[in-house]
Amino acid sequence: MALQPGRGKIEGKHYLPSTPETVTWGELPNALTRPVLSVDSGAAVTFDTVSPEGILGDQGRDPDAFLADLGVPASEVLADARAIAASGLPHRFGVDAPHIVTGPVLIRGAQPGDVLRVDVLSLHPRARYGIISSRHGAGLLAGEFPEGSPPEPDADARHWQRFRTVTTFCAVERRRGRLFGSLTSTSGGRARFPLAPFLGVMAVAVDSTTEVIPSTSVGLHGGALDCRDLGTGARLYLPVQVAGALFAVGDPHYAVGDGKIGATALEGPLRATLRLTALREAAARAALGALREPFVETDTVWVTVGLDADLTEAIRRATRSAVLFLQSRVGLERAEALAYLSAAADIGVCRIGPGAQTAFCRIHRADFTEPTAAKPRLHRPPFARIVGAAGVEEAAGVQDVAGEGDVGGVQDVAGEGDVAGEGDVGGEGDVGGVADVGGEGDVGGDGSERAPEPVGVADGSAQPVGGERPAGEPGGVEPQQAGAPRSPRAGTTRPGPADRRGRPPGR
Repeated sequence: MALQPGRGKIEGKHYLPSTPETVTWGELPNALTRPVLSVDSGAAVTFDTVSPEGILGDQGRDPDAFLADLGVPASEVLADARAIAASGLPHRFGVDAPHIVTGPVLIRGAQPGDVLRVDVLSLHPRARYGIISSRHGAGLLAGEFPEGSPPEPDADARHWQRFRTVTTFCAVERRRGRLFGSLTSTSGGRARFPLAPFLGVMAVAVDSTTEVIPSTSVGLHGGALDCRDLGTGARLYLPVQVAGALFAVGDPHYAVGDGKIGATALEGPLRATLRLTALREAAARAALGALREPFVETDTVWVTVGLDADLTEAIRRATRSAVLFLQSRVGLERAEALAYLSAAADIGVCRIGPGAQTAFCRIHRADFTEPTAAKPRLHRPPFARIVGAAGVEEAAGVQDVAGEGDVGGVQDVAGEGDVAGEGDVGGEGDVGGVADVGGEGDVGGDGSERAPEPVGVADGSAQPVGGERPAGEPGGVEPQQAGAPRSPRAGTTRPGPADRRGRPPGR
């Protein structure tokens, strides 16, 4: 069932529905906008957001009729979408920005110079369907899509079919605990993709008393960032420009690809719970360094954003912001920051098409995690206790060749925690790791895989290391004569470096 206003679980301390009194259509707040809710810094607010799809002029501004044509029953149409469409809120399709913007919320104590941190606590789809629309003059392939005839000059909300907007309907399905969008083609094909909900518009008020701020704008105030990293668990930082910050949200998405190439995402209404916290200078510097621009943070990435009419310049701006962040927050020199970004960062596009281009630079936080400290070397006594050839336990000045800590033993040559040790360079599974050179699966000089050779083998017959060998062989010992005194080191001879393959040293 649809998540109707006020129904179901409200997770925040405060609840803000979308009604004709709490929303604007196509506009973001400025310094004179009246707040519809006031909260303390750090409060969690639950917003019921509304998608404009189904209520715009090119869809008849009648969600019941429009969605009925797509097979949606009246019980699944949101009451707040119905109320906004039927209200007297002015909106000129094709002239005004399309988004339904909920708010603004005043954060008590927030002042210009602060930074508003927005923690995304939860995002719940409110409908079991979403819509992707392709409109003439919009998107990366404007002029090519939608295919077919252009809009008619007399198109309006009463004759909305004349706009010739192409609408693609997607059902929302739950499979094994995850939500997916399901797109079924009229020709019989089908596509299914995971949902990743986020709010496309989050903004604070612009410090202006006269300017109308369209909801499609992007700047220091945030706006239509369209950054899909802003899912549950993400944090958005926005510089506060006016007293109280005056925070507003809109443009809910169920899923979007980088670039938003068709001009719309999978649009669908969301119930969003956000924590709004005003940060003073010290806390802002700890989070952002010297950066005072919109900034996105998750547990795995940092994301800077750039905006310009030219895509290349938008990417440059996102990159400059990333350099400043890495220099002032992480501690790299500027040249080092650029070198890192060139080697490891992801550059991409949030939104591309006619008008402003929005680019991002995504930095992987794991690249800056302190490495785990190496394990301390295990203490080993200078002498080992071994069993001699005669079965008498004697002290020896050396360990057995295959003993613990030596070549062919349980641990690597460099010991646990050293180079070639477990978990380090050349660790388990790598060259110099657990399987020593000459161990199981070793590759021969001809490139073929060969079986391991027992240490001390000369002719294919295995002999005990340090045991008796035929007289006259290198490294061997003369047989004991009956009654002759036994050497105290019998059975403990350690072969030389080359002798381990049965060859005399130096040959």
